[in-house]
Amino acid sequence: GPMACRISELVLECRDPELLARFWCEVLDFVVLDRPGDGSVESGPREGFGGPQPTIILSPTDDPPRAKSRLHLDVNATDRDQDAELARLLALGARPADVGQTGQESWHVLADPEGNEFCLLRTRLNPL
Repeated sequence: GPMACRISELVLECRDPELLARFWCEVLDFVVLDRPGDGSVESGPREGFGGPQPTIILSPTDDPPRAKSRLHLDVNATDRDQDAELARLLALGARPADVGQTGQESWHVLADPEGNEFCLLRTRLNPL
């Protein structure tokens, strides 16, 4: 096949890596894979690094968060409809976020416990 890279890890700088690792593990059904010792936490699928899904490294920083991140994650439910998944995400500590959307969109804009925006899309996907 053609030469190409794969996305293997996403790195998110944050104030409280343990808090965000717990949140994203619940959202994505990930587990903590590693704590390298620099304060960061690597979470990912149980199969570990290098599988079909990238791992997420929560990396500690003292820098103030940007007003709006230039990259955000979109997620899709795998075993329930969008409304039920929205309720689950809000119960986990996500909160609605306003990025100027009209409210007529087919997706929901949310923020994680540190305010990083992500979107819950409508379509249900098969689990990996």
